Amino acid sequence: MSAALAIPAAIPEHDPLHTISVLVRNQPGVLVRVALVFARRGYNIESLVVSPDPTDAGFSRMTITSRGAPETLEQMIRQVAKLVDVVHAIDHTGQSAVETEIALIKLQAQVTERTEILQIAEHYKAKVVDCGPNSLILRVTGGSEKLDSFISLVRPFGLVELVRSGKILMTRGPDTT
Repeated sequence: MSAALAIPAAIPEHDPLHTISVLVRNQPGVLVRVALVFARRGYNIESLVVSPDPTDAGFSRMTITSRGAPETLEQMIRQVAKLVDVVHAIDHTGQSAVETEIALIKLQAQVTERTEILQIAEHYKAKVVDCGPNSLILRVTGGSEKLDSFISLVRPFGLVELVRSGKILMTRGPDTT
């Protein structure tokens, strides 16, 4: 006897993007268990950043972005919060927070094009981190929209490679993330 495999419905692109912070014990397998909560519901994790807590080496902070219906994501966040090694999980969507990303962008850059590229970079406060005879590597930081805009402006010069971090976030004021 074979059981039918349930395939979750695709998540519409117009669903809001949620930014979730999860404080976890720094133990093997925690990342997989958190990711499985999303996978079981058919939700894609659009970005995931994990870093150790500098004040306590026994803990790490995850910042997860995922798109979906608020009601379903609320339920998933409650499920994540119940996992053994999770201290807390918070959806920061709509809260007052500082958010940022970083991108490294390698461009084909002939000598004749560099002035224009550097003018765009200066406007976006991007830094040149490597300069070769036929290429430049730029580092740009800021919000997702800023990075999207910058990448769209420099892409015509010949995008060779792009590496982009996920979003990191910290709540404003006395509240902890």
